[in-house]
This record gives sequence, structure tokens and C-alpha cells, in this order.
Amino acid sequence: MNALQKRLFEEARKRNPNLKLPTDSKPVQELTEDDLALIKQGVGDKSSRPSQSAAEAGDSTGEVPSGEQSGAVVTYFEAKGFGFLRPDDGGRDIFFHVSRLVEGLATDLRAGTRVLYELGMDRTGKMAASSIRIAPPPAA
Repeated sequence: MNALQKRLFEEARKRNPNLKLPTDSKPVQELTEDDLALIKQGVGDKSSRPSQSAAEAGDSTGEVPSGEQSGAVVTYFEAKGFGFLRPDDGGRDIFFHVSRLVEGLATDLRAGTRVLYELGMDRTGKMAASSIRIAPPPAA
């Protein structure tokens, strides 16, 4: 503890005589796979559950589940692993990272490719696409 911390602790101890000095020795905690997955996702985006298809969610109509949006890839920088999506309903382009691709191949991410995604946040707290899936081809 530095001098300021010691002075503040002593002032707090005057108000509360039962106050104990925190110990520096904390038990070492092993990170679980779930903890590591959350760390990889970044701060703010806690959507660790895999997205459900319409059939799994009990919706036999095959419509897009609420929360999932559709759009198209505008640009994708394969060497850097990120790009931008243009939502079908208009609005600003949305950033995405290839690590958020849950269904499909990264090689399929070219300009014009139709995708389904959910909105989330990147590790800096900005809006970004998460749970990205390559959209199935339209039925003939």
C-alpha cells in the first residue's frame, strides 16, 4: 500500500474499528472453458448461447426469429478477419468479425453474400454483429 492508501485506511478505521486490512494472498482460481469463451467474446457481448434455428425454437413457419436480422456483406477484409454488413431494413453499416461466424465458412464472406445476424457489442462497446450465419438460398 502506498502512503495515500494507508492514510485513507486509517481514517476509515477510525470510523469503523472492526475494519481489517485486506490480505494480499488470494486463492488462485482456475478459469473454466466458459470463462475463457466469455473473455474471447470481449467486454459487453455476453451472448454465449448458440443461436437456435427456427425449427429448434418451435417455430415451424421458418420465419426469422425475433432479434435476428438479415443483411448482406458490403466488404470483407479476409487478411484482417473483419468487414461490414448492410442491414436489409436500411440504416448504417454494421461491423462484424469473422470470429462471430457460427454457421458457414469464412471463404463465403464476399460482397453481396446474404447473412443472418444478431446485434451485439464488440469489445470496445460499439455496436457489432454477432451470431452470424450464412443465409440459406431462397426457395425456388
